Amino acid sequence: MSDQLACAKWGRSDLKYQNWRWQPHRCSLPRFNATAMLERLRGKRMVFVGDSLNRGQWVSMVCLLDSGIEPNHKSMHSNGSLMVFTAKEYNATVEFYWAPLLVESNSDDPVNHRLPDRIVRVESMEKHAQHWSGAEFLIFNSYLWWRRPKMKVLWGSFGSSDAVYEEIEMIRVFRMTLETWAKWVVSHEDPLKTKFFFVGVSPTHFSSDEWGEKQGGNCYNETEPIRDERYWGEGSDKRMIDAMDQVIAGMREKGVSVSFLNITQLSEYRKDGHPSIYRKQWEPLKPEQLADPASYADCIHWCLPGVPDTWNELLYASLFSHQ
Repeated sequence: MSDQLACAKWGRSDLKYQNWRWQPHRCSLPRFNATAMLERLRGKRMVFVGDSLNRGQWVSMVCLLDSGIEPNHKSMHSNGSLMVFTAKEYNATVEFYWAPLLVESNSDDPVNHRLPDRIVRVESMEKHAQHWSGAEFLIFNSYLWWRRPKMKVLWGSFGSSDAVYEEIEMIRVFRMTLETWAKWVVSHEDPLKTKFFFVGVSPTHFSSDEWGEKQGGNCYNETEPIRDERYWGEGSDKRMIDAMDQVIAGMREKGVSVSFLNITQLSEYRKDGHPSIYRKQWEPLKPEQLADPASYADCIHWCLPGVPDTWNELLYASLFSHQ
């Protein structure tokens, strides 16, 4: 369990957030069955590719599967950007690969990636793809690291003397990146062997006035979900969801089916599900932060057990409906 997500370990005492289950209208999601999932994974690789939210979904999947495996029949190891959980008896791996912007970028270091400028090589896929290409199940995401008005695009290579940098509106760069990703998948991956998934936008809860409470608050001290079914927070960019939809539709026209896991609306309600202050702090807190806990609340990631388990229920349902 990641210390970023283990909220109970870091002092959260209200645990109702662990017990909510998503119930879609006119549909009943199957319960996650660890043994059935492990059989589905037998002899195969499942790789989550993306940012820390996708890593949280990977941690959730590992925890869900862990109960079905004897202690001496599993292992975990990491090598740079790649983390691998192995279920030895099943000859199966569930992996996470750090690629927050999908294409090559200056944020690719799995530890030292907090940089003032984010620079992407929108046409460079191979650096990352070599680590996940050929897996039987590929689950991609990319959203959190795009939340800024403009991005720097590098035409050329990092460190090259003739490289050209251009600042472009974020949504245009995001679409170019998705098109590069799609082109790679269509031309390099085997749709008869691999099942592809793309996880949608994960909401944030930084402005309590959005859900009808006084201004200045956020997810700190929130213990109940939002009850308004129509609720949609300002942090969820519909332009990016539209770009995902359109690129995935284009891939289907070329014979590659990608399942879009639309997690946004169901997660919008869960203002109670974030770590808030109940997580490991990577840097010492300043006195002014300690005096105002809301100022350092994490309203981006999700506690585990919690919301990402629901995302994996959707993934599970999709996998078994395909079967």
